[in-house]
Amino acid sequence: MILATLVAASLLVTSSVVPASVDRSMLPGRGMRMPAEQKAAAIRPLVSSATDCIARNVSTDPRFATAGGAEFNSLIVESVPSCADALRSMIDAYDRVYGDGEGENFFMGPYLDSLPEAVTRRVKTTR
Repeated sequence: MILATLVAASLLVTSSVVPASVDRSMLPGRGMRMPAEQKAAAIRPLVSSATDCIARNVSTDPRFATAGGAEFNSLIVESVPSCADALRSMIDAYDRVYGDGEGENFFMGPYLDSLPEAVTRRVKTTR
């Protein structure tokens, strides 16, 4: 819970950016009906992009080699400002696909809950 609070507090950006690699046709306007599989497919690249950004920042930090537990979580939190655009894009796209306010709910809930494990999987090969 502390990790979620720290990450949310450090995510104070107002810009909305969708990476060029994302097919904008997969991001419909608010209120459009889509099958669940299509919604998940539209969001997946943005979730992956945000998580990859954080994992990249964590793995390049000089403290990473010896970080464990709380120190590892601190590296994740410290990576958030560098990845704010990717995180904001993910949240905004989630709002577009699932409805207003759902992006923040996803970010503060399932995304942050699974972030340490997802980052660990991505950086496992760099240790």
